[in-house]
Amino acid sequence: MSPTVDTAATLVRLANRIGEFFAAFPEREEALDGIAQHLAKFWEPRMRRALYAHLDGAAQGEGLAPLVREAVLTRRGRLDPALRAEPA
Repeated sequence: MSPTVDTAATLVRLANRIGEFFAAFPEREEALDGIAQHLAKFWEPRMRRALYAHLDGAAQGEGLAPLVREAVLTRRGRLDPALRAEPA
């Protein structure tokens, strides 16, 4: 029997760790861009879709650090696979 994996909690944890790294940047816009660029470059479209489902769903992005939430919301056009023509 395999343990149940909470995908949303895992993605939130990973995104927040990325946010912790970029939070040290002296300029907020640079930090926000860094988070977005990292997610765009290293996260598969299905991971980003699941993150946006967590933001748009009943949980309303519960657990996301404020800096990460701001990055993914303000750069949604670059990150959300539903808004981009990316292969699945």
